[in-house]
Amino acid sequence: MKRSQANLLLLAVAVIWGSAFVAQAEGMAGVGPLTFTGIRFLLGTAVVVPLAWREWQQLSARSARPQPRDALAISALGVLLMLGATLQQIGITATTVTNAGFLTALYVPLVPLLAWLILRTRPHWSVWPTSIGCLAGTWLLSGAQEVNPALGDVWVIASSVFWALHVLFVGRIAERVAAPFLVACGQFLVCGLISLLGAGLSETITLTGIRQALLPIVYAGIVSVAIGFTAQVVGQRYAQAADAAIILSAETVFAALFGFLLLGDRLNASGLAGCALILICIIAVQIAPLTLAEQPARGRPHRR
Repeated sequence: MKRSQANLLLLAVAVIWGSAFVAQAEGMAGVGPLTFTGIRFLLGTAVVVPLAWREWQQLSARSARPQPRDALAISALGVLLMLGATLQQIGITATTVTNAGFLTALYVPLVPLLAWLILRTRPHWSVWPTSIGCLAGTWLLSGAQEVNPALGDVWVIASSVFWALHVLFVGRIAERVAAPFLVACGQFLVCGLISLLGAGLSETITLTGIRQALLPIVYAGIVSVAIGFTAQVVGQRYAQAADAAIILSAETVFAALFGFLLLGDRLNASGLAGCALILICIIAVQIAPLTLAEQPARGRPHRR
């Protein structure tokens, strides 16, 4: 696959993920957050199963099947995924699609901060000003003039912590297992099962409600979870890191666009300024280390 083709694929992923916020908002008409999340991720599991089964066979042929500790790690990823998705889903019931899209993206500057706290990995200096910028953008977007953000915004912000933890560990686990589709399938399955178990204990599940939310559930499960995550894996194998960072960050913009076109979301001047500030900081924190790291390398002579 050419670099330009990979970039187009990643752009399609950003469109899919941005549009999924609308499906998540519309799906709440018939089911609860846990029910929606559970069915959505189990549908995603069903689509990814053939790819995961193929990887399992390849690992078996090399006598390299995952160990019990790998299964435990994948299960932990599923728990993080469930917490992130469920808190986000709860938040969407009480905020706009535009706010949810931009506030979810706060996980981007959170990842290096959590890596510093948990893994003792020193973050790039650009993390500090961009984190402050994201906080300022969040304050503007959530309605600075009212001081207290909407309750839905708080839930979505909380979900970004678990998305950040998931991003922090998923790459390490996938690299160790060397089977990305198997890891994806396993975490989707754990997320879906735990969510449905929680829904059975705390929500009222009816066939009428599921039928009412069926189209949004199918879209969010098959298109967003299965196709979106799988296309991301494929696209990032061929795209430059800087390209992928910028393109996937456009998810927030597409969430706002679809919210405007399909749900009538509107932002005042404060909200627009907050969105712009968050987006600028998200892009900056991803590409600043890459750009600045290349400058000394170009200035040094090659050694033979």
